[in-house]
Amino acid sequence: MSVTYEWIAPCHFGLEAVLKNELTALGYEITETTDGRVTFRGGIEAAARANIFLRTAERVLLKAGSFTARSFDELFEGTKALPWEEFIPKDGRVWVTKASSVKSQLFSPSDIQSVMKKAIVERMKAAMHLAVIPETGASFPLRVFLLKDVVTVGIDTTGTSLHKRGYRPLTVEAPISETLAAALIKLTPWNKDRILVDPFCGSGTFPIEAALMAANIAPGLGREFLAEDWKALIPRRAWYEAADEAESGVDKTAAPDIQGYDIDADAVKAARENAKLAGVDHLIHFQQRPVSALSHPKKYGFIITNPPYGERLTAELPELYRTFGERLAALDSWSAYLITSYEDAERYIGKKAAKNRKIYNGMIKTYFYSFPGPKPPARRPAAPQA
Repeated sequence: MSVTYEWIAPCHFGLEAVLKNELTALGYEITETTDGRVTFRGGIEAAARANIFLRTAERVLLKAGSFTARSFDELFEGTKALPWEEFIPKDGRVWVTKASSVKSQLFSPSDIQSVMKKAIVERMKAAMHLAVIPETGASFPLRVFLLKDVVTVGIDTTGTSLHKRGYRPLTVEAPISETLAAALIKLTPWNKDRILVDPFCGSGTFPIEAALMAANIAPGLGREFLAEDWKALIPRRAWYEAADEAESGVDKTAAPDIQGYDIDADAVKAARENAKLAGVDHLIHFQQRPVSALSHPKKYGFIITNPPYGERLTAELPELYRTFGERLAALDSWSAYLITSYEDAERYIGKKAAKNRKIYNGMIKTYFYSFPGPKPPARRPAAPQA
């Protein structure tokens, strides 16, 4: 019988349900959902599959354990009681890279990090009969969450965050992260058979993430992960098999209608280069075009976008959103979805959103507005041939 573990996938606050759907589709059982985190159960191969396939998670953590701690003594003893020798080899380099505390008596990150490090070293020295832990081998950074005095400890398998797909060295001001863009697309009914236009495409994140979905290209395909060095815990074949699974799933026949426009020529140039790096430049049409020229001859399309917002642009925003609203009204069968922190977005668009969802984009409180259009008529089945 194969050993199963608990894994923790952090994500943007408010988008846990999207991540749960992704994990369920990969065949994993959800065991817990909290603000900004989804915990699931899976074998050791989950490290590779989750890192390679998940579009909306920030990283994948191997859960080392959880316990209650209201004092540093309890934190030390609780940490020391975890079976670190089962996860970390005797030369493993382990440290607490991040500690967050919410509604807990322990709240000093540096003290939490220091106490836990000492407890882990003491446990490993005793378990492995060592006078000193050499820490010359692979890295095992820990991420620790304290919520209402319950300490949850995860070992980071990812390394560089999953939102860094590797295709975006060229960015423009105020870009949206790749994981957030993917999650927002998944909150809409868009699919690869429907037109998608981003009239404020910036560095191209929405069109690129949509194209990756349309061609079923796993976002982690081709990049490296920290836990690939954990050879004693995760066999190399787990990574090879997950990559093979991802490769075999790519739809090389995909031909979606995805378009990205921006008024800034440099942004359009950056978006084209980024799409090329992502391997989807042949699936997207980018064009320098102001929002005032937003139009399309086809019906029932989708707009998914991150229009400008922020204090620096305050004077320009009413006219920008008014123009967007006018162009949207002309596309009377289209659906539009936009993320913005601009409080007067609906007022100047001239239309009340059917739904708006509060989402934190980094530290900025934003809203994801939904303006769904009519559904296209159902296609008639082809007449039987004589």
